[in-house]
Amino acid sequence: MELEEMQAVWSQMSDQIEKQKKLTDKMIIMMTQEQYRQKLNKIAYPEMIGAIICYGTAILILINVNKLDNWYTLLSGIVSMVILLVLPVLSLRSIYQMKKVNIAVNNYKETLLEYSKGKKRFQMVTKIGLYLGFFLMFAILPVATKILNNKDLFSGTKSIWPFVISIPIAIIVFITFSRWVGRCYNNNMNSAEALFKELKDVDVS
Repeated sequence: MELEEMQAVWSQMSDQIEKQKKLTDKMIIMMTQEQYRQKLNKIAYPEMIGAIICYGTAILILINVNKLDNWYTLLSGIVSMVILLVLPVLSLRSIYQMKKVNIAVNNYKETLLEYSKGKKRFQMVTKIGLYLGFFLMFAILPVATKILNNKDLFSGTKSIWPFVISIPIAIIVFITFSRWVGRCYNNNMNSAEALFKELKDVDVS
């Protein structure tokens, strides 16, 4: 085989290897994108269920608003509805922003930067949700008592004691549940970020 023929064969083999590498990189990117979405879905699905519960509760309060016949139960009802309607919007919107990260379009640095921004935004929304959820836990109690039992939580000395006794228990349950959810969310976000780091040497062009 002459030198020119060997060079032509070698060039053809190099082109095939390069095409194969690009195809492999493309498949890796597509698989990573799917794995990334699955990681975020583990956060998004519970938040969607939570949103349904929040909206359902807000509708229940709105339907029974006529039962809130004094200023503090009515105020608690309005505050509770606002929190129940706003929280899911903030949470789902921040998750949607993270899901918009497109690995196939952005390079490694752009992908990591966009994801980091989305992650910080979601963590900020989670903190806001934690504070609002803690406040909601107490704000909704007089509303629930009035709607479900048609009783004023603060009328009389007897009715107030179950409320007082339940406060430490409610706080412990809320903190424990919030920490558990926070750990699960952080684990999934860290796993998603680790997927990006594996793409450092992959050609996305």
